[in-house]
Amino acid sequence: MTENMSKEDMVKEAVEEAKAKAAEKAQTEQASGKTEENAESADNTDAQDAAEETAEAQESDDASGQKTEEAENKEDAKGEKKKFFGKKNKKDKKDEKIDELTDRLTRQMAEFDNFRKRTEKEKSQMYEIGAKDIIEKILPVVDNFERGLASMPEDEKSTPFAEGMEKIYKQLMTTLDSIGVKPIEAVGKEFDPDFHNAVMHVEDEELGENIIAEEFQKGYTYRDSVVRHSMVKVAN
Repeated sequence: MTENMSKEDMVKEAVEEAKAKAAEKAQTEQASGKTEENAESADNTDAQDAAEETAEAQESDDASGQKTEEAENKEDAKGEKKKFFGKKNKKDKKDEKIDELTDRLTRQMAEFDNFRKRTEKEKSQMYEIGAKDIIEKILPVVDNFERGLASMPEDEKSTPFAEGMEKIYKQLMTTLDSIGVKPIEAVGKEFDPDFHNAVMHVEDEELGENIIAEEFQKGYTYRDSVVRHSMVKVAN
């Protein structure tokens, strides 16, 4: 501004200058806003494109993974099928020999155990048969002792000879009892064909039916088996 300009011109010039600056500023701001808008739009477009690419890649990976898993399942199924229908692995010759020897040993042990049990049973039966045979031969001696003691007069029972015979008889009966020989009860008992041998019947109203009235020969058992039946007389 020059000093010669009037105040009115100076004001007008200042106004024009202010308008120019305002217009320039507005134009600058407008240009800046468009630039930012364009940049934001570009960013949004890029982000959208990236998201679409990521989704497509994920879908591709999922499809690929599913195909891979299906392929693995098919391979496993083929392997199991082949394993099931395929030939069995052959055992080593050493293992086969060990199995054979083990089986043979097991069989031999079982056979030996059966043989041992059978032998023990046979020995027990043979022992019992032998024992019964000896007992049967001793029983007549017992019968004679009992007959002799029963027929001895009362005045002779106190003699040393009679007492000695009585002691021998008791010792013999104790020995038989210790090895399992027991006399069969008869008189007053009901007749049992498993233990008694009825050789006579008698009618006696005082006794019940099939009751043993008298014993002619004493019977004995050995380990619950009959060695000799009792010879008895049965009432009614």
